[in-house]
Amino acid sequence: MIGPSGNVQVYLACGVTDMRRGIDGLSTLVEGVIRQVPGSGAIFGFRSRRADRIKLLWWDDQGFCLFYKSRA
Repeated sequence: MIGPSGNVQVYLACGVTDMRRGIDGLSTLVEGVIRQVPGSGAIFGFRSRRADRIKLLWWDDQGFCLFYKSRA
């Protein structure tokens, strides 16, 4: 299984995020709102307005991984 190391930092964005955003849009939020470097290896979490969806953005040294979870 591909995954982050055991000592990875996790940042959660406060408030809601437009779930139509992709990797580029979420990276922009990381830089502008969270004030971190998107390619740092940390995991960045974003939630939807109704809190029924979440997106996680993570850099794994080869590229960005975007994980999406929706409550069905």
